[in-house]
Amino acid sequence: MNTIDTDNNDADISQQIRFVSHEIRNHLSVCDMYSQILKKHLVRDGYSNPAADNAIDCIQKALQIISMNVADLKSININKQSVLDFKSCVESAYEMAKAYIDDKNIETEIFIKNSAIIKIDENRLISCIVNIIKNAIEAIEIKGKISVFGEIKDNLAVLKIVNNGKPISQDKQGKIFDCGYTSKQCGSGYGLHICKKYLNSQNADLELVKSDKTETVFKITIPLV
Repeated sequence: MNTIDTDNNDADISQQIRFVSHEIRNHLSVCDMYSQILKKHLVRDGYSNPAADNAIDCIQKALQIISMNVADLKSININKQSVLDFKSCVESAYEMAKAYIDDKNIETEIFIKNSAIIKIDENRLISCIVNIIKNAIEAIEIKGKISVFGEIKDNLAVLKIVNNGKPISQDKQGKIFDCGYTSKQCGSGYGLHICKKYLNSQNADLELVKSDKTETVFKITIPLV
């Protein structure tokens, strides 16, 4: 009878994770370095372009999020909470997410009614917001609208992300946060599950408020400090 040495297998997997994480980090550092060099050259040459500046900022923030996920893979980073301004954090995520709009005719708007201080892992929150907006973009086939509304209410920071794209069918609405479940042809089924898991681990929450022919609404709630 053959037996499997699970301890050795686990050790091999852990070692492989460390190797892969190390290589990913090396390439991330190269991307980060060159984005900083590019920004310095633009400033030095007196080239002013808000779109280019925003693109570089988005690249650097994306690199931070990838780095965070690599750290998670190595089980050395769970949540790094920091004190943040709710409005500024949402606006940063909103600008990043708009990069996913390609050749679609999508109108976007953002309105943050008021703001307050929240304590949460900034990169995780931004990653979740970007994921939801990206899903909204994908739900719109050619033309549509995405709205982001934020407010402080009942000692909570409340964020609603609304789109008028293809609705989520009734039979799928109760499954969208399940690990591995996806309605996309090429989806992994991890995005919304990870978002909800991350937020729940920090006493925040993500829920689907509604999805019908008129609109689909996701809501994030975060307790104030």
